Amino acid sequence: MATFVLVHGGNMSTDSWNRLTKRNDYPPGGRLGGKVWDSIIPAIRAQNHAVFAPTLLDEHRYNLTDHIDQICSLVTDNDLRDIVLAGHSYGGMVITGVAARMPDRIRRMVYVDAALPDPGQSLFDIFAAGGVDPLSFEGLEAVAPYIEKLQFDPRKIQRLPKTYLLCTESEFAVVTQVARRKITAAKKGWTYIELPSSHVPMASMPDEFAKFLLDAAGS
Repeated sequence: MATFVLVHGGNMSTDSWNRLTKRNDYPPGGRLGGKVWDSIIPAIRAQNHAVFAPTLLDEHRYNLTDHIDQICSLVTDNDLRDIVLAGHSYGGMVITGVAARMPDRIRRMVYVDAALPDPGQSLFDIFAAGGVDPLSFEGLEAVAPYIEKLQFDPRKIQRLPKTYLLCTESEFAVVTQVARRKITAAKKGWTYIELPSSHVPMASMPDEFAKFLLDAAGS
């Protein structure tokens, strides 16, 4: 059995979740953090996999390195191995940094409509590579995690199996298309899958998304 470590993106509002699901699952005005994964965790645990879905440290007080440190500490404190390391959206920055530090503990990296950085890139740099101003997107702020450039050795993660899920109805296509071009150029080492979902498949298509993650663990 695998151990799933699920890393969320920007701290999603309960209002956005309720809008996507067309339900009132959560009280308005709140933030989900790691609870954004709650809709798909039962399906993973039903297959006897372990799951960790932490809430990242406050993005207004901490930076990208702090988030990477946080996930690395989770892994070492719990002696986690054989990890399916999944990152959604900004979480792609975090899982890249984590995997580069501890590749021997990772079974597969999974990018969920996520940023796919090169060394020396920030999340906002990836938006710029897509030809758009990140501040033109509602809710995006120039906080430290999004503007910090990720420094890592790509050779550390080169051998790791990787899966990219592109959500075809995502409002962040400018970012995910940058990732798609990188994957096409790489030619090997990647499994690429598309899902007709919004940027948040755990809200829009939870059953299909849970199956995708379980398939990724077995591939």
